[in-house]
Amino acid sequence: MKILIVGAGGIGGYFGARLMETGQDVTFLVRERRKAQLEKTELHVESVNGNMQAAPKLITAKEKAGPYDLIVLTTKSYQLQGAIDDIRPFAGESSMILPLLNGISHIDRLVEAFGEERVLGGLCFIETTLDENGKVVQTSPMNQLVYGERSGEKTERILEVEKAFSGTKAEFMLSENIGQDMWHKYLFITAMSGITAAMASPIGPIRTLESGKRTIAALLGELVAVMKAMDAPVRETIAEEQLEKIMSLGPDMKSSMQRDMEKGQPIEADHLQGHLLEKAKAHNVAVPVLETIYTKLKLYEMNSQNI
Repeated sequence: MKILIVGAGGIGGYFGARLMETGQDVTFLVRERRKAQLEKTELHVESVNGNMQAAPKLITAKEKAGPYDLIVLTTKSYQLQGAIDDIRPFAGESSMILPLLNGISHIDRLVEAFGEERVLGGLCFIETTLDENGKVVQTSPMNQLVYGERSGEKTERILEVEKAFSGTKAEFMLSENIGQDMWHKYLFITAMSGITAAMASPIGPIRTLESGKRTIAALLGELVAVMKAMDAPVRETIAEEQLEKIMSLGPDMKSSMQRDMEKGQPIEADHLQGHLLEKAKAHNVAVPVLETIYTKLKLYEMNSQNI
């Protein structure tokens, strides 16, 4: 199976490296600057799940290659349109597109661009980043990538993907209910990123405060209320499950949004918190905690643009 990973950052670089280790035919679609860096340093992963260094296959959007059997999107939501434009030449009629973006609204845009049949469902749980030298650093054991047909079927093609993803040092999991899995991930990442980024703190100090724990629980309740108003396929007990999960995380855990803010980089406030805030208004659902967090995130964006 010919696999194209769009991006060689923390997520794409990590999962692509794990597939390379098993001998899969992996190519990374990257920008010129990242290509030059990786040609010099190779792809270097430093992980509690095992270190790895190898010379990756690299292409840029200007090059001719493909088509690829599987195209894995690991970009941020604000890079989505650029990624769609970049992968068009590499996507054949039978190519599968597997997005690992946070949120849910990107699915509609990908279906509009490539058709219903070519878009799979996907998500990942991993805490990873690039260091100043472009090395992928992954410090916690969690390294799960979940994927599946959005119909829930175990098709011949998705079983081929499962075969390609087997035997790695990461947890690649085929789901028969990827739609619900994506909504549950959306709930988790919107709450986790909103809380840690708005409060500029890892999760540990926040939840040690009784007021912090109540704020997390209130935010989860608001988000679930919006999702239920949208008829999203979320479990009745998901707010309690997610609160328990957040309470069990390592105390130093930060969201990628918080890390991006610390680096002065763009964030996904509109794609995550903003999208649900719009839906809350449309369905007349009160979300004061979400609105407060979104305001804080937008102020960061405003101040970043003025620097």
